[in-house]
Amino acid sequence: MPPSPAAASQHAARAHSFNSAAAQYAANRPSYPPALFDAVEALAARPLAGARVVDVGAGTGISTGLLHARGADVLAVEPGPGMAAEFRRVHPRIPIVRGSGDALPLAGASADFLTYAQAWHWTDPSRSVPEALRVLRPGGALALWWNMEALDVPWIEAAARRAARFLGWDQEAEKSAAAARASQFSSADPSGRLSFDRRQVRWSRRIPVDTRLANTGSHSQFLVLGEETTGAFFAEERNHLLQAFPDGFVEETYVVELLVAIRS
Repeated sequence: MPPSPAAASQHAARAHSFNSAAAQYAANRPSYPPALFDAVEALAARPLAGARVVDVGAGTGISTGLLHARGADVLAVEPGPGMAAEFRRVHPRIPIVRGSGDALPLAGASADFLTYAQAWHWTDPSRSVPEALRVLRPGGALALWWNMEALDVPWIEAAARRAARFLGWDQEAEKSAAAARASQFSSADPSGRLSFDRRQVRWSRRIPVDTRLANTGSHSQFLVLGEETTGAFFAEERNHLLQAFPDGFVEETYVVELLVAIRS
């Protein structure tokens, strides 16, 4: 069932919200651990080094830069002008083109890997899956991943509950949405030409409280509300965090949800 016009409009607004906050996104969003790329290579049964990799929804290039560092011949694809401008500032030597996963500006059978870091959920799988099949070479891999906060860590779970209350979200529904990604991906390819597997990679980073707050604020659900609406929430959140971490540093723990599909 297609989304309602209101839901589609909200989705578009959230997608475009990143363009005005690209520098904040680049400076504060978490990166990805080397173990993630080890897992991508293991599930794809081929190395990234020397492979033609297209990083779709590349944003400011957090994952693109890491793929490049692994030795991949990488091309970034990004629809947003603000994000693309920040990408060019941070990664001036990595090529980037404007486009989206729903209509890739690429020739057929031209990529060994298509990667989506925090970006697959902005596509329409009824369009992005056929595009992946078109662009991937036989035996190529489609790799999707998301940094998910580890809600088994008590302070992270408490912070997530506070954010959910502020946003009016059903936290349990949000958890089930992540679990539904694999089945949604499967049903979008009735041809059965993609075989896929999943893996989780746990990691953490130690950061100042201000970086934690800026990271949270760089998410689209907060960006669309604006600073005037969210200011009081973040002031209160700062107090919560400093009470729990009086030295001013937090250790964020993530579980990267990874899906890798092989084009048969």
